[in-house]
Amino acid sequence: MSSTSLVRERPAGAAAVQVTALLQHAEENRLAGDYRAGSAIARQAATLAAAAGDLAGEAEALRSLANQLLRLGEQENAANACREAVAVLETVGDEAALCQVLTLQAMPLNELGMHEEALDVLARGREIAQRLGDRDLLYWVHNRTGVVHGSMGNRSLSTEYLMRALTIVDGMDAEARFCILNNVGDNAVYQVAQLRSDGHPDAADETLQTALGLVDEALRLARDAANPFRESICLDNYGMLLALDGDFAEAGRMIEDSRAIAAIHGYRSLESAALQHQAHVRLMRGECAAAIDGLLEALDRALEAGEKPMAMEIHRELSEAYEQVGNFAAALGHYRSFHTLEREAHNDVAAARARMAVHHFELDNARLEANNLRLEAELHRVRSAELEADSLSWQRQASEDALTGLPNRRYVELRLPELAATGPLCVAVADVDLFKGVNDRFGHFVGDEVLRQIAALLRDNVRDNDLVARFGGEEFLIALGGVDTEDARARCEVLRAQVAAYPWDCLQEGLAVTISIGLAIVGEGGDLPAGLTLADQRLYAAKNKGRNRVEADA
Repeated sequence: MSSTSLVRERPAGAAAVQVTALLQHAEENRLAGDYRAGSAIARQAATLAAAAGDLAGEAEALRSLANQLLRLGEQENAANACREAVAVLETVGDEAALCQVLTLQAMPLNELGMHEEALDVLARGREIAQRLGDRDLLYWVHNRTGVVHGSMGNRSLSTEYLMRALTIVDGMDAEARFCILNNVGDNAVYQVAQLRSDGHPDAADETLQTALGLVDEALRLARDAANPFRESICLDNYGMLLALDGDFAEAGRMIEDSRAIAAIHGYRSLESAALQHQAHVRLMRGECAAAIDGLLEALDRALEAGEKPMAMEIHRELSEAYEQVGNFAAALGHYRSFHTLEREAHNDVAAARARMAVHHFELDNARLEANNLRLEAELHRVRSAELEADSLSWQRQASEDALTGLPNRRYVELRLPELAATGPLCVAVADVDLFKGVNDRFGHFVGDEVLRQIAALLRDNVRDNDLVARFGGEEFLIALGGVDTEDARARCEVLRAQVAAYPWDCLQEGLAVTISIGLAIVGEGGDLPAGLTLADQRLYAAKNKGRNRVEADA
C-alpha cells in the first residue's frame, strides 16, 4: 500500500516531531527494500508515539511496521501489528485510515492460511470504502480480495476482483500500479495452466499474452523505483509466464536473476520460490533429473525458512517428478511428506489463531487500562485545578507529593507523632525493587508511572484511618494503627502481593515491578525515630534476602 499518512491531524511537541522523523526514515528504508532496518525504526516510532499519547503517530507507525514485517515473512507479528493499529484507529475514529489498515491486515492473515479471517477484514474494509465513496480505498480492497481468492485456489473469482482493481488504478501512484500489474501476472501463471488443462487453448493464450504485457510494465516500474524486492518478485512471475509461452531460455535467466537479487538482500521466501520455479521450468522441458536436484535444494531452503506451504508444494512436485523417472519409492515418500506437512499446516493455523486470540485479549485489556489511566490523569488534573483555585491550596501543596498525590515527608513528620500518641503503631517502609533498572531500561516517564501506580495500590489497600505517604525517591511509608505484629505483617503481605500481581506489562511490554517492606511496632508513646530506624534496617534485610518480601519482628 502507498505511503500516504494514515491520520491527518498530529499533536504538536518534541515527541511528535521525533515520531514524524522516524516514520519518514522507516518509509525511506521500505521504499529501498531494506525492510529489516525499516521495521526496527517503525517499532521505535510506535513505542515513542504510544508513550507520548500520540495516537495518530502510533497508528501510522504500526501500519508501517506491519507492512515491513509482511515482506520479512513475519506474518503473525505483522497481523498483530495491524490489529493494534485497528484498535488505535477505532479510538481515533478515522474510517479512511482504518480501511487502509484492514486491507493490509488481510495479507499476513492470508499468508498464515487464515483465509476466512482475511476475507472478513476485507469485507469490513469494502463496506467502509463504499460508504465513503473512496475510489483509492476500493482499489486496494479489490486488489487484496483477488489475492486471497487466488490463494484459496479460486482463480476465476481472483481474476474478477483483480481486473476490477485494474480498471480503477489509473491516476494512482506507481506503487499501486505495480502491485496490481504484478498480482494479475502472478494469478495468470495458474490461470493459464488451468485453462490449458480444461481444454481452452485460445483463452489460455489470450490470457498469457495480456499478462506478459502487464508484467513487462510492472518490471519497468520496479526498476524505476529501485526496489529490489519488487524487482525480484516480478522477475520470478515474468519468468514463469515466459516458460508457459515456450521461451525456456529467457525464463530461466529471469528466474535466476530473481533468485540472485533475493539472495543478496536476504529475501528468503523469494529465494526459495525462485529455486522451486527454476526446477519447475526444467520439468516443463522434460529435464526430470535436473529438476529433481533443483527441487531438493528448494525444499531445503523452504524448510529452513519455515515456508511450510511452499515445502508442501515442492514435495508434491518431487512426487510427480520421481514418478516420471520410475522411482516409485521416492515418489511415495514425498507424497507422504506432502500429507504430513498438510496436517502440520492445519495445526499451525489453529495454533496461530489461538495465539492471536490471546494477543487480541491482552491488547484490549491494555487499551482499557490505558484509557483508565488517562481518565485518572485527567481527573487528577481537574482536581489539581480546583485546588489551585482554593485559597488554602498552598498549605495542601506543602504537604502533598506532586508526583503521586500522597502525603509527603513533611506531612509525615507532623502527623506520625499524633498517630503514635493514640496507641501502638506499626510503621513500615516500602521500597521499589531495582527501580534504577526501570528508569534505565524504560525511561523516567515509565518510572514516574510506576511510582504513581504503586501509590494508588498502597492507598487503595489500607484502611481510611491508616497513613500512606511518599517518603522520598522510590520509598513509601505505611503507618497502621491498632494492630499487632502478625496483623501488621499480614496487611503488608497484601500490599506486597498487590504490587507484584499488577499487570505491569500493560504499561510497558517486559516491565515487572515488586516492592520490599520492613516493619516495626512502636508502643504507645514509644520512640518513633528508633522505630523508623528499625523498619529501615528490616527493609534492607528484605533486600538482602532476595527482595519482594516483608521483614518484621521475629
